[in-house]
Amino acid sequence: MKVENKDGAIRISGPKGELSAVVPSSIGVEVTASEIILKRSKDEKALRALHGTWRALVNNMVKGVTEGFQRKLEIVGVGYKAELKGKKLQLALGYSHPILFVPPVNIKIEVPQPTSIVISGFDKQLVGQVAAKIRSFRPPEPYKGKGVKYEGEYIRRKAGKAAAAAGAAGAKA
Repeated sequence: MKVENKDGAIRISGPKGELSAVVPSSIGVEVTASEIILKRSKDEKALRALHGTWRALVNNMVKGVTEGFQRKLEIVGVGYKAELKGKKLQLALGYSHPILFVPPVNIKIEVPQPTSIVISGFDKQLVGQVAAKIRSFRPPEPYKGKGVKYEGEYIRRKAGKAAAAAGAAGAKA
């Protein structure tokens, strides 16, 4: 991994790719042989928050270029499926037409099964943004749970009309 710090801009490159960011002038950056040190100029509340945010962002950059990030999505619903057409992702989500999604340049999309999608890349923000965009095509609904959801996401379920009517009929009796 290689780290450069020039004029308030930090550039980190590794085996997965290269990321750069312009760090605010109130946060100082020191690069040693084995660590990147972020320092704040004053101990004010706003600067402490900014310091913590940038520490996390630089940490995500280092982790991204060395290990990479991935998000997994699950598709729930009869007839709902995903498949790759070249580099494009084709989704059948119950609409009258299939949805074609072209991923950004540094994002890799895999479809190990027709009902699961794996999005990977070295930029954590971009991976999350792409996952959110794909999920937005058909978010999970609370009655049957159909739609595109994150792996392990809990969907709060609601009782439908039949359950509500049964409850009301039981109360009248």
